[in-house]
Amino acid sequence: MVKEKPPYSTNILHEQFSQLLENLGIGVFTVNRERQITSFNETVERLTGFREEEVLGKKCHEIFFSDLCHGRCMYPQEVELEGKPHVFEMDISDQEGNLHRITKLVSPLLGSEGQVTGCIEVFQDFSVYNQLLDRIRYDEHRLKLILDNLDIGIFTVNRGGHITSFNSMAEKITGYQRQEIVGQHHAKLTGCDRPGETCSLKESISTGKSLANLHRRLFTKDGRNLPIRASFMALRNEAGNTIGGLETFQDLSLIQQLNRAISNKYSFADMIGKDGVMQQIFEILPVVAESEANVLVEGPTGTGKDLLAKIIHNASQRGEKPFVKVNCAALPDNLLESEMFGYVKGAFTGADRDKPGRFQEADGGSIFLDEIGDLPLSLQAKLLRVLEDKEFYPLGGRELCRVDVRIIAATNQVLEDLVREKRFREDLFYRLNVMQLELPPLKERRGDIPLLISNFIKKHNVTKGSAVSRIDEDAMDILLNYHYPGNIRELENIIEHAGVLCQGELIERRHLPMYIQEITDHRGVDRIARAEVTTRRDQREREVIVEVLKKNRWQRQKAAQALGMDRTTLWRKMKKYDISP
Repeated sequence: MVKEKPPYSTNILHEQFSQLLENLGIGVFTVNRERQITSFNETVERLTGFREEEVLGKKCHEIFFSDLCHGRCMYPQEVELEGKPHVFEMDISDQEGNLHRITKLVSPLLGSEGQVTGCIEVFQDFSVYNQLLDRIRYDEHRLKLILDNLDIGIFTVNRGGHITSFNSMAEKITGYQRQEIVGQHHAKLTGCDRPGETCSLKESISTGKSLANLHRRLFTKDGRNLPIRASFMALRNEAGNTIGGLETFQDLSLIQQLNRAISNKYSFADMIGKDGVMQQIFEILPVVAESEANVLVEGPTGTGKDLLAKIIHNASQRGEKPFVKVNCAALPDNLLESEMFGYVKGAFTGADRDKPGRFQEADGGSIFLDEIGDLPLSLQAKLLRVLEDKEFYPLGGRELCRVDVRIIAATNQVLEDLVREKRFREDLFYRLNVMQLELPPLKERRGDIPLLISNFIKKHNVTKGSAVSRIDEDAMDILLNYHYPGNIRELENIIEHAGVLCQGELIERRHLPMYIQEITDHRGVDRIARAEVTTRRDQREREVIVEVLKKNRWQRQKAAQALGMDRTTLWRKMKKYDISP
């Protein structure tokens, strides 16, 4: 004899799926056609103050019509009539008076013949993103609908590790459309097939244990390496057999950007670029940072010299000590000496107290001398003594001041030319030029432009509260062909300008600054600008390729990996530049 089920305790969600929602802080309740409550999970209990046993069998509008539904019943007016889901945001207060910002999803429940049999309401509480436990089937339309409206990325795999489902947020975070990625091995995203990488999803599938809140990396379609917080679980069928796995993930890159902005801490990950020259810089940065050698950073204005200096300092043994910046071009000559080296009381009219200079402030840490090429000759000799002896006299002082500082200098000029012109001391140049790093202009690394655009869009969304998610082909074509005299700084300003005007998700040509639209209407201007750098760029690229090939004993596979390109691209460039062992 089949035992009859209780009339109102039947839960249309699988027990496993119900546990998933509970651990994500997602409230769910269901009603039948008569609007009688048939299920009521713990999260809804917490948000409303009602217990499940109190409300089962009662009509929903009798319980919380004026609160949770905000005075409007969605069931007869929209769900039953239209037969489609509705998603919107709202604020509610829990039983303790705490305000919660939630997303509410109202969806019809359909019978075997497509008729409306009831309604399901889902509440995603943005104040909670707890660990994901237990398992879930992803083979029902209503479950896919719910998962597609969560603000976390979710994908499932079979036992072989091939992706079987991919929700909307996963598409947004990774840049892959589900039709592009379904059927591919998850290593394309997780990089777990790389040496030294841990495959937490495989571990979860093999052991049957859930792994929660782990910090991992994820590789996007445009080549970015995103930091994520991920959870993993095995998926089982009704017989209890493991049939695959599930991973959820949250993009932590924006959170990390905000934290770094607050703490002014930067790491190698802040430098973006897959261009061969940039990859070469990334390769030697750890060695440069760990050394105590002085560093000279050269490159045009706006290429990121300031950021590179901060990265070098923070990655060095002096990272916890002061980082002090002096812009040698921004201060008048008569103030520069007192600003850099300080002064004593009575050194000049108005000097009513001793004042330490930037070098004293940087003691134990690093001092960044930006635009060093503009330093007056009169101060270059004093700076040379600091480099040689780590000591100097403050302005008007008679007692030597000793400091322990590392000097990182930067310039947008060619210091060797200034030396030949007798505008920069040769001995100072060689003291500064122990380790030299040259940042190329943006027009010589156009392959990095899409990566930079994506990063600036995300940064703008966080700082300005925008919702920009992509850029159309016409606008992208303009940005790829512009010559960027202001380099990366100019590109960031362009994206911020476009983001302000966009007021939506898609940046179009009309949102770009007018001067760029006007210039790129005459493509000949850009063609001339590009032609001027082609020879110099090719020569530099050939030198880099030869150097990397020699370093890797002419093994193309290793050299291609070091250059950030595939083997066929390297072979094509070797043929183009007539490179051979």
